[in-house]
Amino acid sequence: EWPETGRLALYLLGLRATCPPPDPGPQRSLVTWLKYYLEEDWAGSRRHGRPLTSYYQYSLGILALCVHHKRVREEVIHRLLAAEHHGRFRPAGGSAVDTEAVAALAFTCLERKRLVGSRLAVELRAATRRVRSRMVEEQGLDGFFGNVYSTPWAMQVFISTNTCRTEAAYGLAMAGLLENLNAFTTAATMAQVLPVLHGHSYLDIASMRCQEELDTLTPVSPEPLSEMPGNKTVRLVVECPLLQCPQHQLYDRLVPAPAGASLLDVLRVATAQEPHDFTFDTQDTPQGPFLSTVMGLEARQQKKSYWQLLSAPSTKLQMGVAEYRPHDSETLILRLSEW
Repeated sequence: EWPETGRLALYLLGLRATCPPPDPGPQRSLVTWLKYYLEEDWAGSRRHGRPLTSYYQYSLGILALCVHHKRVREEVIHRLLAAEHHGRFRPAGGSAVDTEAVAALAFTCLERKRLVGSRLAVELRAATRRVRSRMVEEQGLDGFFGNVYSTPWAMQVFISTNTCRTEAAYGLAMAGLLENLNAFTTAATMAQVLPVLHGHSYLDIASMRCQEELDTLTPVSPEPLSEMPGNKTVRLVVECPLLQCPQHQLYDRLVPAPAGASLLDVLRVATAQEPHDFTFDTQDTPQGPFLSTVMGLEARQQKKSYWQLLSAPSTKLQMGVAEYRPHDSETLILRLSEW
């Protein structure tokens, strides 16, 4: 089994934010497990020179331990510093804003909480500055750092380093974010964007005084979404330009669906169409369902492959399969790609 580094880290961050009961027993056990996972994560893939899960999950683990005021072995921190210094976070020719941002938050937390020595603190501060500079240089015209989902992570770096008021890129990102709040529909994505909208980062969790916090966690019963009348037709295309694929285009068909259907709904309709030659599978993640297999072809992290979601001819979708709602006559492309 793969280490549950990222999932456990997110749980511990959420647990700290909700002010857990005074009894530290269960919480201490979870922290111990996270330390174990960080070691297993690296040792399990030592020959590849990277964590078994991902640098994103590895960074989350270090951040969660720091927020809980737990020291991390310097070797663990140096692994992450070396990865940033040598540009290992990023796929060839690509971007990994969310990974760089989480790593920078972890570096800032370790320095701020004085959980490292002075020499290492200087290195961590320099790495954070490099990450922040790259974000500014590569900011898109839409104001996003990477995409709409990685932007809140990047903005937390500016907040945690007290540079959000002096950096123009932060204002542009906030404007872009406010225009696209409808993209944040899952608990995990909302948990990333809400602190930013209130001018906070995950590092603020570490300094919460739980005795002074108001109990605002009251259940809310949201009104059910009304069904949009009418229908639409979406052209669904599956492509595989990689060497292991028997042909480039594996599927090309019109799929009728309700007007309010998501991309995930469209895929389900496609599986029911004659001659039943379209198949797909998803994997549950904290960010919602992740498209893992299409037409029997599996996207595998070990092989650095994933199913890219495109609106023809080449516009990358900024939402996941459960959030994106295609418009009538739109052509959607599922393309097996490498990063």
